[in-house]
Amino acid sequence: MYFESHAHYDDKRFREDREELLSTLLPASGVDTVINIGCDVKSSEMSIRLAEKYPYVYASVGVHPHEVGEMNSQTIEKLRKLSAHPRAVAIGEIGLDYYYDFNPRELQRFWFRQQLRLAEDVKMPVVIHSRDAAQETFEIIESSAVRRGVIHCYSGALPMAQDYVEMGFHIGIGGVVTFSNAKKLVEVVEGIPMEKILIETDSPYLAPNPNRGKRNDSRNLRYIVEKIAEIKGILPEIVAETAARNAKSLFLQN
Repeated sequence: MYFESHAHYDDKRFREDREELLSTLLPASGVDTVINIGCDVKSSEMSIRLAEKYPYVYASVGVHPHEVGEMNSQTIEKLRKLSAHPRAVAIGEIGLDYYYDFNPRELQRFWFRQQLRLAEDVKMPVVIHSRDAAQETFEIIESSAVRRGVIHCYSGALPMAQDYVEMGFHIGIGGVVTFSNAKKLVEVVEGIPMEKILIETDSPYLAPNPNRGKRNDSRNLRYIVEKIAEIKGILPEIVAETAARNAKSLFLQN
């Protein structure tokens, strides 16, 4: 029923109950598919191991802008090798983060471009991270040949979301849409077609209301679905089915 398009079950916060969640609790809650997202080489490798162990889990491999300070040409070749694994379905999480600025911006831009080129080479969709860098992220993607992917945890305004959709991208909607101050994101959900929306939790981060502030997991997808359904004026079942169809088309039908 639910296609989780962005989670981090390799995170240490799942150390105690990862097995129970992935083997029992998530399937029992209607979570049919999970994309576990890599943030560096180690977490990309862990994502693939999880995908090998659990038949409904797939992996995305990439280096997050927080981690690009350790990258070199060998890193790209490691990601290329990982991307060839049959359970790997995307390059990501890649992009720019000017909120924390853990790495120099020029370095972030360089490795973002390199990973976009990798996605071009291996013909995979991308999972994009963008925080406080909306215009530069858009311009770098626009200048690339990549036209398939998801703008994860979208935080920009409606016009840019529409531009991404026109370019061929999907928009990832997570728990923030349930927050009382999410007016801009509500406008995005209202203004783009359901056929371009993916649902995500970004677990263990950004739990939706009524669980805001707690560790997140994919069982909370239902709150995101219910909020999108409310905004769109359609049944939650239609939201879940459409979002799953969108995600399967993007990630699993290459």
